[in-house]
Amino acid sequence: MTEQPNQEENQEPVKPRSRGIYLLPNLFTTGALFSGFYAVVASMHSNFENAAIAIFVAMVLDGLDGRVARLTNTSSAFGAEYDSLADMVSFGVAPSLVVFNWVLDDIGKLGWFAAFVYVAGAALRLARFNTQIGSMDKRYFMGLPSPAAAATVAGLVWAATEYGIDGAPFAYLIALYVAVIGVLMVSNILYYSFKDVSLKEKVPFLILAGIVLAVGVISISPETFLWLLFLTYAASGPVLWVLRKTKKTSA
Repeated sequence: MTEQPNQEENQEPVKPRSRGIYLLPNLFTTGALFSGFYAVVASMHSNFENAAIAIFVAMVLDGLDGRVARLTNTSSAFGAEYDSLADMVSFGVAPSLVVFNWVLDDIGKLGWFAAFVYVAGAALRLARFNTQIGSMDKRYFMGLPSPAAAATVAGLVWAATEYGIDGAPFAYLIALYVAVIGVLMVSNILYYSFKDVSLKEKVPFLILAGIVLAVGVISISPETFLWLLFLTYAASGPVLWVLRKTKKTSA
């Protein structure tokens, strides 16, 4: 009789799966998550200015975590999933609850429906983005990015609060505004991503001067100019879509 080979000897040892996570990029993600949570709590206490500012802080931290992960070679599947969940809180739930507590609660079911449309749009936008990684042209986003959508909503709250504008008379218009932003997130409209802009290449002096001028203008009234900046970006997608359709029709 031939001796059967010992399967245990031929089997390669299984390497234990690492249970650790990278600390540095996930600290930034945690900071963004905390900012979104703080925005909700602040709006519950009618501190709408701090709530809106917290959403902008979350945007900055969200922009840093991915860049830090790439620079330090600490990207991971865990970090990507954690970032997506944090984005849902900071740019989906938080802006909708802030604007709901600010003015949409005054118009009842229509108000919470508009807030829900925004939340659902953010959730669907993030889910679609996660499934399209690597398949889309990196120069464009399909649909309005959730951080920009959050800034468009939070900027309105911040500017109105800063200038003492009561949103109640405009509640129905604001509800429409919030719902449209939610729909833009799940639309097929393309938005420029700026990912093809290289910070390592040389640029003309006028571009640097323009950036310095823009920062100076924003610093004069950040609540106004940041809102207008992101509102312009949100409108740029539909405007360019119409121009492309018109160009194709005329051709």
